[in-house]
Amino acid sequence: MQYEVEIKTLLGSKENADGLLSRMRELDPSMELRSRNSQLNHYFVGGNLARLAEAVSDIISPEATVQLKDLATRAKDFSVRTRQKDLPAGQVGEEVILVAKVSVGDDTSANGVSRIEFEETVPVTLAELDQRLLDAGFEYQAKWSREREEYACMGVAVCLDRNAGYGYLAEFERVVEDASAVENARTQLVDLMEQLAVSELPQDRLERMFAHYNQNWSDYYGTDKIFIIE
Repeated sequence: MQYEVEIKTLLGSKENADGLLSRMRELDPSMELRSRNSQLNHYFVGGNLARLAEAVSDIISPEATVQLKDLATRAKDFSVRTRQKDLPAGQVGEEVILVAKVSVGDDTSANGVSRIEFEETVPVTLAELDQRLLDAGFEYQAKWSREREEYACMGVAVCLDRNAGYGYLAEFERVVEDASAVENARTQLVDLMEQLAVSELPQDRLERMFAHYNQNWSDYYGTDKIFIIE
Protein backbone atom coordinates (compact mmCIF):
# COMPACT_ATOMS: atom_id res chain seq x y z
CA MET A 1 0.00 0.00 0.00
CA GLN A 2 1.35 3.41 -0.94
CA TYR A 3 0.51 6.72 0.70
CA GLU A 4 0.75 9.83 -1.46
CA VAL A 5 1.63 13.06 0.36
CA GLU A 6 1.15 16.03 -1.93
CA ILE A 7 1.04 19.79 -1.43
CA LYS A 8 -0.02 22.18 -4.19
CA THR A 9 1.00 25.78 -4.78
CA LEU A 10 -0.76 28.01 -7.29
CA LEU A 11 1.67 29.87 -9.56
CA GLY A 12 -0.72 31.23 -12.18
CA SER A 13 1.64 32.77 -14.72
CA LYS A 14 4.56 31.39 -16.72
CA GLU A 15 6.79 34.03 -15.13
CA ASN A 16 6.05 32.65 -11.67
CA ALA A 17 6.65 29.11 -12.92
CA ASP A 18 10.01 30.11 -14.42
CA GLY A 19 10.93 31.83 -11.16
CA LEU A 20 10.25 28.66 -9.19
CA LEU A 21 12.39 26.60 -11.56
CA SER A 22 15.23 29.10 -11.18
CA ARG A 23 15.10 28.88 -7.38
CA MET A 24 14.99 25.09 -7.55
CA ARG A 25 18.18 25.06 -9.64
CA GLU A 26 19.90 27.40 -7.20
CA LEU A 27 18.92 25.26 -4.22
CA ASP A 28 19.75 21.95 -5.90
CA PRO A 29 22.23 22.19 -8.81
CA SER A 30 21.72 18.45 -9.43
CA MET A 31 17.99 18.95 -10.02
CA GLU A 32 16.86 17.04 -13.10
CA LEU A 33 13.88 16.85 -15.39
CA ARG A 34 12.46 13.32 -15.09
CA SER A 35 9.64 13.48 -17.60
CA ARG A 36 7.51 15.75 -19.75
CA ASN A 37 4.09 14.80 -21.09
CA SER A 38 0.60 15.88 -22.04
CA GLN A 39 -2.27 14.41 -20.03
CA LEU A 40 -6.01 13.97 -20.18
CA ASN A 41 -7.61 13.26 -16.80
CA HIS A 42 -11.28 12.26 -16.55
CA TYR A 43 -12.83 12.45 -13.07
CA PHE A 44 -15.80 10.31 -12.06
CA VAL A 45 -18.41 10.37 -9.28
CA GLY A 46 -20.97 7.87 -8.05
CA GLY A 47 -20.37 4.14 -8.16
CA ASN A 48 -18.28 2.21 -5.65
CA LEU A 49 -14.84 0.66 -5.56
CA ALA A 50 -16.12 -2.91 -5.26
CA ARG A 51 -18.05 -2.66 -8.54
CA LEU A 52 -15.09 -0.91 -10.11
CA ALA A 53 -12.81 -3.80 -9.14
CA GLU A 54 -15.17 -6.25 -10.82
CA ALA A 55 -15.48 -4.09 -13.93
CA VAL A 56 -11.72 -3.96 -14.54
CA SER A 57 -10.59 -7.30 -13.09
CA ASP A 58 -9.77 -8.68 -16.55
CA ILE A 59 -7.48 -5.76 -17.48
CA ILE A 60 -5.56 -5.27 -14.23
CA SER A 61 -3.35 -7.69 -12.34
CA PRO A 62 -4.81 -10.08 -9.74
CA GLU A 63 -2.78 -8.26 -7.09
CA ALA A 64 -4.24 -4.91 -8.13
CA THR A 65 -7.76 -6.38 -8.06
CA VAL A 66 -7.21 -7.55 -4.47
CA GLN A 67 -5.86 -4.15 -3.50
CA LEU A 68 -8.82 -2.33 -5.01
CA LYS A 69 -11.28 -4.62 -3.25
CA ASP A 70 -9.43 -4.06 0.03
CA LEU A 71 -9.68 -0.28 -0.43
CA ALA A 72 -13.41 -0.69 -1.03
CA THR A 73 -13.84 -2.10 2.48
CA ARG A 74 -11.89 0.73 4.14
CA ALA A 75 -12.60 3.87 2.12
CA LYS A 76 -14.65 6.62 3.72
CA ASP A 77 -14.06 8.91 0.74
CA PHE A 78 -12.47 8.14 -2.61
CA SER A 79 -11.80 9.72 -5.98
CA VAL A 80 -11.64 7.79 -9.25
CA ARG A 81 -10.16 9.08 -12.48
CA THR A 82 -8.84 7.77 -15.77
CA ARG A 83 -5.68 9.18 -17.32
CA GLN A 84 -4.07 9.20 -20.74
CA LYS A 85 -0.52 10.49 -21.06
CA ASP A 86 2.22 10.47 -23.67
CA LEU A 87 4.70 7.63 -23.62
CA PRO A 88 8.33 8.53 -22.71
CA ALA A 89 10.50 10.26 -25.30
CA GLY A 90 11.35 7.99 -28.21
CA GLN A 91 8.14 5.97 -27.92
CA VAL A 92 4.99 6.53 -29.93
CA GLY A 93 1.50 6.34 -28.44
CA GLU A 94 -0.17 6.89 -25.08
CA GLU A 95 -0.35 5.14 -21.73
CA VAL A 96 -3.79 4.71 -20.14
CA ILE A 97 -4.01 4.50 -16.35
CA LEU A 98 -6.76 3.81 -13.84
CA VAL A 99 -6.33 5.96 -10.71
CA ALA A 100 -8.09 5.76 -7.35
CA LYS A 101 -7.23 7.96 -4.39
CA VAL A 102 -8.57 7.25 -0.92
CA SER A 103 -8.46 9.92 1.77
CA VAL A 104 -6.29 9.54 4.86
CA GLY A 105 -7.68 11.39 7.87
CA ASP A 106 -9.92 14.37 7.19
CA ASP A 107 -8.55 15.31 3.76
CA THR A 108 -10.73 15.01 0.69
CA SER A 109 -9.89 12.21 -1.71
CA ALA A 110 -9.89 14.54 -4.73
CA ASN A 111 -7.53 17.24 -3.47
CA GLY A 112 -6.28 16.22 -0.02
CA VAL A 113 -2.68 16.37 1.19
CA SER A 114 -2.43 12.73 2.37
CA ARG A 115 -4.09 9.89 0.47
CA ILE A 116 -3.73 6.20 -0.29
CA GLU A 117 -2.90 5.98 -3.98
CA PHE A 118 -3.84 3.26 -6.47
CA GLU A 119 -2.56 3.41 -10.05
CA GLU A 120 -2.63 0.67 -12.67
CA THR A 121 -1.78 0.86 -16.36
CA VAL A 122 -4.40 -0.87 -18.50
CA PRO A 123 -4.24 -2.34 -22.05
CA VAL A 124 -7.28 -0.48 -23.41
CA THR A 125 -7.95 3.00 -24.79
CA LEU A 126 -9.08 5.89 -22.62
CA ALA A 127 -12.54 5.74 -24.20
CA GLU A 128 -12.81 2.00 -23.49
CA LEU A 129 -11.73 2.42 -19.87
CA ASP A 130 -14.19 5.30 -19.41
CA GLN A 131 -17.00 3.13 -20.76
CA ARG A 132 -16.25 0.40 -18.22
CA LEU A 133 -16.61 2.94 -15.41
CA LEU A 134 -19.85 4.30 -16.88
CA ASP A 135 -21.22 0.75 -17.19
CA ALA A 136 -20.28 0.13 -13.53
CA GLY A 137 -22.46 3.01 -12.35
CA PHE A 138 -20.04 5.93 -12.36
CA GLU A 139 -20.75 9.27 -14.03
CA TYR A 140 -18.44 11.93 -15.44
CA GLN A 141 -17.65 14.72 -13.01
CA ALA A 142 -15.28 16.65 -15.27
CA LYS A 143 -12.57 16.28 -17.88
CA TRP A 144 -9.20 17.95 -17.38
CA SER A 145 -6.20 18.57 -19.64
CA ARG A 146 -2.68 19.58 -18.66
CA GLU A 147 0.96 19.76 -19.70
CA ARG A 148 3.26 18.32 -17.02
CA GLU A 149 6.98 18.46 -16.31
CA GLU A 150 8.27 16.34 -13.42
CA TYR A 151 11.49 17.26 -11.65
CA ALA A 152 13.53 15.67 -8.86
CA CYS A 153 14.66 18.36 -6.39
CA MET A 154 16.20 17.67 -2.98
CA GLY A 155 14.75 14.16 -3.02
CA VAL A 156 11.23 15.39 -3.72
CA ALA A 157 9.14 14.95 -6.87
CA VAL A 158 8.00 18.38 -8.08
CA CYS A 159 5.41 18.40 -10.85
CA LEU A 160 5.08 21.67 -12.73
CA ASP A 161 1.72 21.71 -14.48
CA ARG A 162 0.00 24.03 -16.91
CA ASN A 163 -3.63 23.14 -16.25
CA ALA A 164 -6.64 24.18 -18.25
CA GLY A 165 -8.55 26.60 -16.01
CA TYR A 166 -5.94 26.86 -13.24
CA GLY A 167 -2.93 28.08 -15.20
CA TYR A 168 0.46 27.08 -13.75
CA LEU A 169 0.48 25.02 -10.59
CA ALA A 170 3.21 23.01 -8.83
CA GLU A 171 2.73 19.83 -6.82
CA PHE A 172 5.34 18.75 -4.28
CA GLU A 173 5.00 15.02 -3.67
CA ARG A 174 6.43 12.17 -1.64
CA VAL A 175 5.16 8.59 -1.75
CA VAL A 176 5.72 6.50 1.39
CA GLU A 177 5.02 2.87 2.16
CA ASP A 178 3.70 3.24 5.70
CA ALA A 179 1.08 5.47 7.31
CA SER A 180 3.48 6.30 10.14
CA ALA A 181 5.76 8.08 7.64
CA VAL A 182 3.07 10.42 6.30
CA GLU A 183 3.62 13.27 8.77
CA ASN A 184 7.39 13.29 8.31
CA ALA A 185 6.93 13.38 4.55
CA ARG A 186 4.58 16.35 4.87
CA THR A 187 7.12 18.18 7.04
CA GLN A 188 9.80 17.60 4.42
CA LEU A 189 7.57 19.06 1.70
CA VAL A 190 6.68 22.12 3.78
CA ASP A 191 10.37 22.77 4.56
CA LEU A 192 11.32 22.57 0.88
CA MET A 193 8.49 24.89 -0.14
CA GLU A 194 9.59 27.45 2.45
CA GLN A 195 13.12 27.36 1.04
CA LEU A 196 11.69 27.95 -2.43
CA ALA A 197 9.47 30.84 -1.26
CA VAL A 198 6.16 29.27 -2.29
CA SER A 199 3.14 28.66 -0.09
CA GLU A 200 0.52 25.94 0.09
CA LEU A 201 -2.68 26.56 -1.81
CA PRO A 202 -5.28 26.56 1.00
CA GLN A 203 -7.64 23.61 0.84
CA ASP A 204 -10.77 25.76 1.01
CA ARG A 205 -9.66 27.86 -1.97
CA LEU A 206 -8.62 24.72 -3.85
CA GLU A 207 -12.07 23.23 -3.27
CA ARG A 208 -13.73 26.40 -4.60
CA MET A 209 -11.53 26.27 -7.71
CA PHE A 210 -12.27 22.57 -8.14
CA ALA A 211 -16.02 23.16 -7.84
CA HIS A 212 -15.96 26.03 -10.35
CA TYR A 213 -14.03 23.96 -12.87
CA ASN A 214 -16.33 20.98 -12.44
CA GLN A 215 -19.36 23.16 -13.17
CA ASN A 216 -17.75 24.72 -16.26
CA TRP A 217 -15.22 22.13 -17.45
CA SER A 218 -16.43 22.09 -21.06
CA ASP A 219 -15.37 25.75 -21.36
CA TYR A 220 -11.77 24.94 -20.37
CA TYR A 221 -10.97 21.34 -21.33
CA GLY A 222 -8.27 21.28 -24.00
CA THR A 223 -7.81 25.09 -23.97
CA ASP A 224 -5.41 27.65 -22.48
CA LYS A 225 -8.20 29.55 -20.72
CA ILE A 226 -7.77 30.26 -17.00
CA PHE A 227 -9.94 31.67 -14.22
CA ILE A 228 -9.21 33.24 -10.84
CA ILE A 229 -11.18 32.14 -7.76
CA GLU A 230 -10.18 33.65 -4.38
